Amino acid sequence: MDVVAQWVTTEWTKRSRGGPGAARRSAVPQGFRLPGQRRGVVHEVMITERNDFQPIESFGAEPPEREPSLARSGLRLVRADKGVRVELLLARHGAPSRDRRPPAVWLAPGEWLRWQVNYRMSWPLIEGGRWEYKQDTLNIAVGSADPELFFGEPTRHIDERGFLR
Repeated sequence: MDVVAQWVTTEWTKRSRGGPGAARRSAVPQGFRLPGQRRGVVHEVMITERNDFQPIESFGAEPPEREPSLARSGLRLVRADKGVRVELLLARHGAPSRDRRPPAVWLAPGEWLRWQVNYRMSWPLIEGGRWEYKQDTLNIAVGSADPELFFGEPTRHIDERGFLR
């Protein structure tokens, strides 16, 4: 059973909380085109303010549950006969706090999930305690994937984005 994971990370500072920067940030897609006819792929897309919100894409060679970058991001996958159990762990150092979290999700073959979460982080030792903001979007599918799969509507959508003051 193939699993296709796409991890989209967007990072910005207060410069892009309003005006033209916010417009470019808000225009970032939630899903990107997958590499043609690959199976079991990990597709990472990094979009940052310092790169003018232009996507930088990379592809992992390991299955999603063994891909080191996804493990560091807090993705936990368990394969079973009925499908794949997906759990997203949150960063420990971000706000807002989320006391109540959605449980792990089971995906059957042919289903896909979009899980979104955002953070506000302060780095007191860098540049006088500036704030940084981050949004992660995990798109994950069980089965072979059409390159445009993540342009459509997911089978399941978990939206944990909160207000970032």
